[in-house]
Amino acid sequence: MTMAASTSSQGGTVADQLLDYLVLERATLMFGVPGAGIAHLLERIRQRPEFTYVVCRHESAAAYMADGYFRATGKPGVVLVTSGPGATNALTGTTNANFGGSAVMTLTGEVQQNFLGRGYLQEGTDCGLNIRDIYAAGTRYSADIAASAGAPIVIEQALRDMLSIPRRAVRLGISDSVASAKIDDEDPFQIVAPRPPALASTYRSLPVSAPADGVRRVLGVMSTAKRPLILVGNGCREAVRDPGTADALRCLAEWWQVPVMTTSDGKGVFPESHDLSFRSYGFAGCEWPQYWMIGKDGSVAHDALLVIGSSLGELATYRWNPMLVPNGPFIQVDIDQSMIGRGFPVTDGVVAEAGAFILALWDQAPTWPATPALVAARKAEISGIKASNSPFSSPESYNAEEAPLQPAALCRTLNELLPDDAFIFIDCGNCVGWGLHSLIVDRKQEFHSALAMGPMGFGVCGVIGARLGRPDRLSIALVGDGAFLMQLGELSTAAAHKVGAIWVVLKDDDLNMVAQGMEMMFPSDGGFSEAYSLGSADLVKVAEGLGADAVDVVRPGDLRDAWQTIIDAANSGRPQVIVAHIDPKAAPPYWSAPYWQKMVD
Repeated sequence: MTMAASTSSQGGTVADQLLDYLVLERATLMFGVPGAGIAHLLERIRQRPEFTYVVCRHESAAAYMADGYFRATGKPGVVLVTSGPGATNALTGTTNANFGGSAVMTLTGEVQQNFLGRGYLQEGTDCGLNIRDIYAAGTRYSADIAASAGAPIVIEQALRDMLSIPRRAVRLGISDSVASAKIDDEDPFQIVAPRPPALASTYRSLPVSAPADGVRRVLGVMSTAKRPLILVGNGCREAVRDPGTADALRCLAEWWQVPVMTTSDGKGVFPESHDLSFRSYGFAGCEWPQYWMIGKDGSVAHDALLVIGSSLGELATYRWNPMLVPNGPFIQVDIDQSMIGRGFPVTDGVVAEAGAFILALWDQAPTWPATPALVAARKAEISGIKASNSPFSSPESYNAEEAPLQPAALCRTLNELLPDDAFIFIDCGNCVGWGLHSLIVDRKQEFHSALAMGPMGFGVCGVIGARLGRPDRLSIALVGDGAFLMQLGELSTAAAHKVGAIWVVLKDDDLNMVAQGMEMMFPSDGGFSEAYSLGSADLVKVAEGLGADAVDVVRPGDLRDAWQTIIDAANSGRPQVIVAHIDPKAAPPYWSAPYWQKMVD
């Protein structure tokens, strides 16, 4: 039998057993809404000082917070909700975490087994809900802990799936009567020890590989191509948190002077102020990549593309724009073989963990040739592209100072004010376009979005989880007023827990991403400008009523004037809301055909 963990079960119940595993995985902060279906888990949590249970206002918000917590800390986010509606409400946020590559475990309760099928309040079974299968469709693993004897096997499998690479969301269900059941240390038929082991490595390990032939192929291409390009995605984000891996990626690009761009959800993985950075490509991307990828005659100019950690989905590729396909080798590196070749046919697919592959590339790159004249010419051309062309689709809007407030100018002001280690959360809506296009994210900052599922409310709540997990770093969310109203109640969650998160709310009293998109799709209709109006809620008063400080901003100077007060209050644990009254006619760059789209149409 394996050695018992240092935090051995106090009450000897299945609930304690589960909590012991969470302690082993450093997953001691939980988010949720309590209820009878998790009564015994709640009781045991109250007796365990290492755990904190953050009571949210809605279960979907709890899952978004757990997602943000994982992104900021690298520790698993845990959602604890009751049966029936508690479980179904948490589904969207859990699924979003799964497809965003976040390690989140959602624990759903159920009424006591002797009441199943008899119409007990919030009983999933009586309502025809198969919570296990509902979650199985949107997570990596979904199972019920049916009895005490099998609990360790089910728990360990959930942890293996959640904490492998890529990270994923999982769900475990447990009836309240199972949670309260005693575990039997002396059961002779016990296959797995009833107590958690001392080390997680006894039941899980990480896939870390960099196949030698794939490394040699990439180095051969990079050393001989005349106009190579590197695209890194969100799959590299966790890897480059390691300073050595981040330095290896930078040194690799500098060795051959190869420009680097990121996908939409990988924004900031490579520092955007670096001389070789073309910032983000694709949906609302930077203007610079086009000048490297397309020649003056309209032909494809780049002759090699290395993609690391991206599935090459719609937003990452601007709806699979053929401009991305090089006139030469197209190499895609991903830990998940099912992603390779899915977006575009590739010449080379390499199954590898991003961090190990980057380190292996730089370890060997100095032994491969770098033609001085060719490297110098590339460096000069990249510099020339940046000197001659703005990265922004509308430099005038980006540099505007007066009202009406341009969203691009608001982002420029945030670029000036944000500390160099800020967490930046972007919600879904037009705020995505402005954030991707106009924010400049450097190495120590982190930019987090949810562009796989794209739910409204992720950024509103994720920023709370991030600041709870890392109170030493500023966490700010750029959100639309529609998303903000959707999860507005979580301001009181932040206030109750003294979480000094900051929200910048783009207020135009409309679901403008939809309205502007419908106008583009159906221009003859002419009725969409007011079709999805949100009314004119006084967000400052509402935010103050929920325990936050709030301020109206109508021009960039207003934000500069208020910034120090906002920062001081946030650092003291007071939630801060900046209501930015933006020009409702301003449209992000994805509503106008970019230069390269015109070239290929």
